Amino acid sequence: MASKTEKEALPPPRAALPWRTRLVVSLISVISDAARRSDGTINRRLFSFFDFKAPPSPTKPIRSVISSDTMVDSDRNLWYRMYTPTDSTKEDNLPVMIFFHGGGFSFLSPANTSYDIVCRRFARRLPAIVVSVDYRLTPEHRFPSQYDDGFDVLKFLDDNHTTLLPPNARLSTCFLAGDSAGANIAHHVAVRACRHGTSFSVAKIVGLVSIQPFFGGEERTSSENRLTGSLLVSVPRTDWCWKVFLPEGSSRDHYAVNVSGPNAEDISGLDYPATLVFVGGLDPLQDWQRRYYDWLKRSGKEATLIDYPDMIHAFYIFPELPESSQLFSQVKDFVLHILSQQL
Repeated sequence: MASKTEKEALPPPRAALPWRTRLVVSLISVISDAARRSDGTINRRLFSFFDFKAPPSPTKPIRSVISSDTMVDSDRNLWYRMYTPTDSTKEDNLPVMIFFHGGGFSFLSPANTSYDIVCRRFARRLPAIVVSVDYRLTPEHRFPSQYDDGFDVLKFLDDNHTTLLPPNARLSTCFLAGDSAGANIAHHVAVRACRHGTSFSVAKIVGLVSIQPFFGGEERTSSENRLTGSLLVSVPRTDWCWKVFLPEGSSRDHYAVNVSGPNAEDISGLDYPATLVFVGGLDPLQDWQRRYYDWLKRSGKEATLIDYPDMIHAFYIFPELPESSQLFSQVKDFVLHILSQQL
C-alpha cells in the first residue's frame, strides 16, 4: 500500500471526458494563460479572438427563448441580457433568476456563447425570466466593483420592474445564481441585499444557486494540493485572479475570498436565502466550497450540497455531458421546492 507521501506525489486523476470536451477545456486553459500577463494585466485583444459571442435574439426565439440587452449605466458599461421563454403565458407567474457568469472575475460576459446557451437552458427548463449581468472585470476594476454592479442591477430591476420585466415575471420570487466567480458574486450580493432589504419595493431573494463557487484562502487545502494542475482552474491561475481582484496589500483571507474564514461576515442574523451548492470531485476548489456549505449550516441557514465526484470545474457548461443535464434538473427541483414554500 502506498504511503501518504507517495499518494500525494501521484499525478492528479483525469476526468473521464469526451475527447472533444477535453480539447475545448485544454484550449480555454491555454488561451487564458496566454492572455494573462505577468504584470497583472490582460491582453484583451488576444483573448477576444477566442471569446466567441452570441447576439441577442429579441424577435426570433432560439429553442423557445428570446433575449434582449438592456443598459443600466453607460458610464461603467453596466448592462444585462434578459431571457424570456416564449412558451409561457401572461398568466404564468415566473420567478426571476439573476445570473452571474464565471471567468475568475477577469474574463467573459453574458454574450459569451457558452453562457448564452446556459441562460437559455435555465429560462426554458425552469422556466424563469433569466437576467444575466455584465459586471465589470478585473484587473481594470477591482473589488468591490463586481459586487456593486450585481447589487445595482437588482436595485435597477426593483425600481423599474413594471416597464423592464415581462408582465408574468415575479421579482418577489427572485433567485440569485452563478458559477465559479459568478457564484462568489451571487453570495456577496445576497448578503448586501439582506442588509438593505427595506430599500426594495418588490424584490425578494428566496433562493441562491451556487455552482462550484470561487472561494479560497491563504491555506493550501488538501484538494488544492492534490489537484493543483487541474484543467481550467489550477492553483497558479486562481492565485493570479485573486491578486488582481483584491485591494492592494490584502491577503486571500479577505472576507471576499475566504467567506467562512477568520474575517467572515456574520450572516447569522440575516434572512439569507436557501442555498444549493454544487461541488465537483476533480475541482481543486472543492474544499473551500464544502467549507462554505458547512459555514452556512453553522450560521443557521438552509443549505443543500450536491456532489459530482468525477466532474471538473465548470463541467455543466458542456451540454454533451449527461451530468450537465442532471444539474439543470436539480436546479429546477430546487426552484420548484422554494416556490412551493412561497404559496
